[in-house]
Amino acid sequence: MEWPQALIFDVDGTLADTERDGHRVAFNRAFAEEGLDWVWSVGLYGELLSVTGGKERILFYLDRFNTGFERPTDLAGFIAGLHRSKTKHYMALMSEGAIPLRPGVRSLLEEARASATRLAIATTTTPENVSALIESTLPAGAMDWFEVVGAGDVVPNKKPAPDIYRYVLEQMHLAPEQAIALEDSAHGLSAARNAGIGHVVVTVNDYTEGQDFDGAVAVFDKLGEAGQPASLLAGPAPANSIVDLGYLRALGVMQS
Repeated sequence: MEWPQALIFDVDGTLADTERDGHRVAFNRAFAEEGLDWVWSVGLYGELLSVTGGKERILFYLDRFNTGFERPTDLAGFIAGLHRSKTKHYMALMSEGAIPLRPGVRSLLEEARASATRLAIATTTTPENVSALIESTLPAGAMDWFEVVGAGDVVPNKKPAPDIYRYVLEQMHLAPEQAIALEDSAHGLSAARNAGIGHVVVTVNDYTEGQDFDGAVAVFDKLGEAGQPASLLAGPAPANSIVDLGYLRALGVMQS
């Protein structure tokens, strides 16, 4: 079988720019619905992204930015309820088609399927959020394109811990060297690398473009497609300014 056997995708920031205009907006709607005066601005949300996981992010906000909030006795239950509400609002945004896939994502997914390259997801977001994005941006049944969806609380430790990647690799019966990971953040890069995946391709976004991506085999502003070429930030350049399957396969030769 031709290398790589699998492409493993992160979701938020990698498949789509969901953080600023999706998750952040949904959090704010959940807060308002609960009668809270909390507002996560674009800048504040960038700081909150230093913590992975929505429930963990709310707790971090209370610990660091809203220490005067009178915490309920069942803080964990309160946070879980807010997060469920946030997920509801996020799914509503997705159903409206509010957030498209990033340039080049759909074409790479379709190319991988046509070549029998296996696909999987490794993310800290919830399974509901994953399906909402996929179902609103790809053809009906596209969730079945992904052999394994590692998401949410399926593992105890979230990125930058390697748990989610180890889980996905185990479910696929793959060794780390048989896969390429596609990420957008330093946390995601660390998670994949610490799981033993040596080939990680990063596409940055507004929130992650200044992070340290030492250890990635290549870094771009996007995967690229016709009319929207990828800009190389680090690593080998693709011949056509598009991160396609041929380029990813060549990375294995260049790095061997």
